[in-house]
Amino acid sequence: MADLDDGRQVRPTETINITVLRSRHLKGSKGDVLTSHVKAEFGTTSLGESAKIESSGDTAAEYNFNCNVQCDFDGPEGLDSIAHKPVLLTVIEVLPKEKKQKEEKTVVLGQCTVDLLPLLRGEIRHKATLALHPVVGSPLENLPTDLPKPELDILVTVQSPLLYEENLADTNLLRVTVESGFSLPDSWTPTPAAQFNYTVSLPLPVTAEKEVPVVFANGLLKPGQEKEPPQKKWMTVPNSQSGASFIPDSFLTASSYDEEDGDFRTKEDRPFRVEAESEKPKVVWNVERRCYLEQGAVTSFQNKIAMSRVWPVEIMRTPIPQASKGKGKDRDDDVQVSFHGVAYVDMAPLLYPGVKKIRGAYKIMAFNEHEVFEKTKRTGGVAQEAARIASGLSRSTATPAKASKDSKEGKPKEGKKPSTMKAADGSSSDMADQQAPPNLEGQQYVEARSYLILEFVLDKPLVPKRPPEELAKKVAEYIPPRPLFPRRTNGAQRAVEDFHTQVAGVANLLLDEFRELFGEEFIPGQETPDPRRMEERRKKLIYELNTSGKYFAFKEQLKHAVVKIVREKYLKTNAFASKEELQAFLSELYVYLVDQMHVGLSKVVSLEDQAPVPEPLTDSAQLKHFAREAEVNENFQLAERYYQERLARNRSDPDHWFDYGCFCLLTGNHAKAEECFKETVSIDQQHLPGLLLYGIVSAMEERHEMAETFFENATCVESDNVVAWTLLGLFYDGLGNDIRAEMAFSEANKLNVQAAIHKRDEEKAAMRRAHEEEGRTSVSDAGEREEGTPRESGEDALSVPRVMETAATPTGDGAGAAAAAAAAAASVPPGSVKSSSSVAGSAKKGSVVNQEKQGSQPAESVASRREGEGEGSRHSTPEVVREPTPVPSTSVYMQAVEFLLEVKATKFAERALAHELLAKGGGPSAEYNVALARLHMQKKEYADAEACLKEATSMDFQNPDAWAMTGHLNYMRGDMAVAKDCYDRTLSFVRDAQDTHAIYLRLASICLQDAEFEKAKNTFLLACKHSPSCVSWLGVGIACYRLGELSEAEDALSEANILNNADPEVWGYLSLVCLQTGRQLEAEQAYKYAIKVGLHDEGLMNEIHDMQQTVGFGDPSF
Repeated sequence: MADLDDGRQVRPTETINITVLRSRHLKGSKGDVLTSHVKAEFGTTSLGESAKIESSGDTAAEYNFNCNVQCDFDGPEGLDSIAHKPVLLTVIEVLPKEKKQKEEKTVVLGQCTVDLLPLLRGEIRHKATLALHPVVGSPLENLPTDLPKPELDILVTVQSPLLYEENLADTNLLRVTVESGFSLPDSWTPTPAAQFNYTVSLPLPVTAEKEVPVVFANGLLKPGQEKEPPQKKWMTVPNSQSGASFIPDSFLTASSYDEEDGDFRTKEDRPFRVEAESEKPKVVWNVERRCYLEQGAVTSFQNKIAMSRVWPVEIMRTPIPQASKGKGKDRDDDVQVSFHGVAYVDMAPLLYPGVKKIRGAYKIMAFNEHEVFEKTKRTGGVAQEAARIASGLSRSTATPAKASKDSKEGKPKEGKKPSTMKAADGSSSDMADQQAPPNLEGQQYVEARSYLILEFVLDKPLVPKRPPEELAKKVAEYIPPRPLFPRRTNGAQRAVEDFHTQVAGVANLLLDEFRELFGEEFIPGQETPDPRRMEERRKKLIYELNTSGKYFAFKEQLKHAVVKIVREKYLKTNAFASKEELQAFLSELYVYLVDQMHVGLSKVVSLEDQAPVPEPLTDSAQLKHFAREAEVNENFQLAERYYQERLARNRSDPDHWFDYGCFCLLTGNHAKAEECFKETVSIDQQHLPGLLLYGIVSAMEERHEMAETFFENATCVESDNVVAWTLLGLFYDGLGNDIRAEMAFSEANKLNVQAAIHKRDEEKAAMRRAHEEEGRTSVSDAGEREEGTPRESGEDALSVPRVMETAATPTGDGAGAAAAAAAAAASVPPGSVKSSSSVAGSAKKGSVVNQEKQGSQPAESVASRREGEGEGSRHSTPEVVREPTPVPSTSVYMQAVEFLLEVKATKFAERALAHELLAKGGGPSAEYNVALARLHMQKKEYADAEACLKEATSMDFQNPDAWAMTGHLNYMRGDMAVAKDCYDRTLSFVRDAQDTHAIYLRLASICLQDAEFEKAKNTFLLACKHSPSCVSWLGVGIACYRLGELSEAEDALSEANILNNADPEVWGYLSLVCLQTGRQLEAEQAYKYAIKVGLHDEGLMNEIHDMQQTVGFGDPSF
């Protein structure tokens, strides 16, 4: 290896061998038999020609031609050339000499290109069969379609990989594609002969310190109606013709406007985009440039994106260079640049985890050095150097034979001024302050709303995304999963259970023996025999067991179970020291075995006599409802008891742990909340709310790496969950990672729009099914009518789908087609929907859709429409109107706020509300103020909550949630009159509030305090109908008791007691009812239980004592 001045060793030059093996299916100018040879070129360098080989249509031309390309490793330019330059192979036919002809005549048959990119991916041998593209005038140009296409077999080899494994991991490949420029200035008009060269250029890093301009020259100004093949072109193949200028298997990607990353992608911009891309002139490049990025260049590229986000892409117009007749110096310095513009490409999405591609329409602005510096932190531009390179490329394309062999695209010539655009340092601010003269030509881009379609694709993402498997493994490391089912019982408990099983088995065998011996003596209904007969049977049974050997069999059957008890229960595995110790142990063991035998026999004999264990009257959902009800009433001790009861019933349900954790967040016990969420994830590693809440708790504890893992894993568990992506964005926003936060919010918004579309489609499908059902009913009714009775117009409207059409330029044909469609639709029976739709579809061939509705179509439908347009497309284009994309009813931030307030995660809820306030179209809406008020109320900030609710009611006077929250606020403050008015207003609205149960309970309790017992009773009954609970039935019982309806009061209190038998108020009012009805025993029992469970209501206690004194009983203590 050669040594450089800085001590680094440079790898020696590597030789790339290209072998053209053979060609097949060639056809010459004078028949199938021909003589041909192959010429190879790499850029402007000729690699040689093969020998002349004869062949025919059935015989392949075996060239076996070898040529070499040298790959230099002294700098990244060598590998970059391999990336973007192909080897051009030209097959030339040699015509036979005629008389008096001195030189042989040749005809170019076709060309193809050899892509060397596989060598940059570590391959050392690449074999391929390439299609031979005929040139204009070639005998291969008009071959019949049934004949096989001509092709070449090639082999590319290299002695050692150009990039080893360690190099492949550190390097990258960037593909930059410039497609077309649209909505150009009005002064640009297409002409038959090209007058100007349209050039696009941008700087790209080649090393950690150096950047070079990448130039896309030779853009063609064409009319808007002219179509281009959707295939990408090579950038530097000077002598290529026809199909050889296209990259094999590399096509332009079509995407909808919603999926683009640039400008002009909103619904309002779609009509403008459709018109600009279908009717106005355009400049077409469709060129892809592959850029090899070494390790330092990758780091530089990533850092510059992180620093300024946007990347400048310049566009300019220069005159076509004329061939110089003199032999003086080049005229590159005299290139005149006009219409100098710049497109600012937001490269930040390339820093999203896992993102490798951005594509979109980027608007062109007038080039201004000060503006470029402000946005990109770069000084100057690459226009002059790009113009010189473009001029050289145009000249070499026009006269390839005279092109200099030393010129290399993308590198300035010797002695030329290097690129003037560079990253700004501390001393460049003064330069940026100097205002440049106004760019009047560039301003025409802004007035015309010009834009470029650009695409940037990386081989590997700059920021790798962790795969779901790795995230799941990381989560399992933080919180190891535990089994859902309890472990199998072992040891002493298992040994005793086995003994019970064996005793039951032996008892069944003894019963079978007894039935076999004495079964005939027992007749149903007969009296029990005397004891002497029973003793005789016992002796006979023992005798039969001993003589038959079954007694010893039964004993052996029990032996193993007894041994297990001795070992597991008594831990006896060694010999006894004395006989006394043995006898003492046997006595103890005998007593224990007899007791366990009775236990085992009782399980078998009395199984049918045992009463079944009643199922609990409340299930998990009811207990959760009771706990939430206690939270609303701020009875946190009772709520915690309900949550713990759910856990006691089933500790393997992750939802039980999750709900208890949310309650702990509400009470401020973050340590216990974290343990609950940890238990949730340990039971179910894919429990989405548990993953999110554990991530939130970790973020609150500033364990950011752990929190990021859980948030990312949540987005992998449910990749279409809007809340998960929004919370991930809020987490990154809290860390100040704006780029990743933007990525997460963008994904959440995309999913939100998809959900809105799905909801709209479901609603349309439901309406369609309803219309079809109504149509069938109408048809059946019409069949029962008398003949000649006219049908209603609504039947036709339901049975024949309507297509919205707007004639832009009506013609005779279009009007006739529309009339024919109307006549055909009118003549179709209502039941034949399918046939009528096809008739209507065939009659739509004479209408044009207006531009506004065209703008809502996706790129796919627009592209398919353009392919069918021809000269007559302006007169009539059949089109079915695509409905506009629906706007989601709720923003992603408000969805996250709803979830966060529900789980009491107040810190993240504050962040989400802040984003909602700043979001486009968000702002302080009524829903925002209601959510903010809920947040303040959870934090006990009642004054701020009151201000938010006043703002909400002023913005939306009929918002039930706003009035409900106002009622809750006044209820907590003790202003019952205002709270009652708010609750009454809330219940009078057509739309219900979110939590009507709490409204019913609080309104009814206020009515009880105001002695409005009838209204209180009815309101409590509404709460019972909505979701019954102990509190709601207790309220009904109290109201009925106050009204003197003792029977109804007892029924309601009994229902409350069933739902919660530990409520002291229920027992207290039951005691009052029993005292009123004269039931002394029940009154005393109810009073006793009320005291036992802790009745502390002094008013109720005094009322009970007064009633006891009145009736003279009820207190067992006297």
